[in-house]
Amino acid sequence: MIKSETTYDRDVASNRRKAVIEVNINKNSSFGLILIGVGVVILLSSLGFNFVGGLMSYLIPILIIALGYYGIKRGSQFFGWIIFVIGVIMLLGKLTWIFGLLVAVGVIAYGISILKRQHSY
Repeated sequence: MIKSETTYDRDVASNRRKAVIEVNINKNSSFGLILIGVGVVILLSSLGFNFVGGLMSYLIPILIIALGYYGIKRGSQFFGWIIFVIGVIMLLGKLTWIFGLLVAVGVIAYGISILKRQHSY
């Protein structure tokens, strides 16, 4: 009876190890596929196939932010935060048109509210 229990325990432990290895392979494989996809897009863009257009200009700051986040999570706090902040600043520079649009909409809404107050008296 004791022998069958240890055999069962070994099988369970072996299956757990296999599951952990498969999960690690899947995580590494998906990260590898993402890197290959990004590399192909960058290569095609530099060869003149500009089907992604403005997306490439947003991709680099996002990758820098991800690299900084990865550095922070891996224990390199100082350099991770520096890279992360540089990526955020680059991305904010690319998104200034959104801030301009929001300011324009806010000014228009404020002007409309002033006109409505004047007509209500």
